Amino acid sequence: MSDQATPQFQIQRVYLKDLSLEQPNSPGILLEQEQPSVDIQLGVDATVVTEGIYEVSVTATVQTKIKDKTVFLVEAKQAGIFEIRNLAEEQVGQLLGIACPQIVYPYLRGNVADVIQRGGFPPVHLAEINFQAMYEQQQAQAAAAASAPTGLPQ
Repeated sequence: MSDQATPQFQIQRVYLKDLSLEQPNSPGILLEQEQPSVDIQLGVDATVVTEGIYEVSVTATVQTKIKDKTVFLVEAKQAGIFEIRNLAEEQVGQLLGIACPQIVYPYLRGNVADVIQRGGFPPVHLAEINFQAMYEQQQAQAAAAASAPTGLPQ
């Protein structure tokens, strides 16, 4: 009985779920001397696979442009499967929103830098991310959205 109540958190697997590199304006754009602009977008998603098993994925989209022409576009999704059992719902949410992305993200960073370099460009290194701050901000936005429609003091 006590084994069933013991909290569990285990990494089952970390894997590259999706990766693409596009260079739609090559080779002409490669002759440009102008410094490209870089836009980086990140996202985190968690889904239930089965009871106590979750997939957490971190996605990155890196697009570089010179003027209005794309130099390269990288889209990558790194994922992990995690076993989480016998924890309060709030603790599960924190693990899925903070701890799991922190585990998956370094793999994503390495894969993005590697594919960009293999594409013939200097690697773009994604910055470190404070997933706790990101999670807390998302929770605050969700709470504000939930209370906003009424407009009445509570």
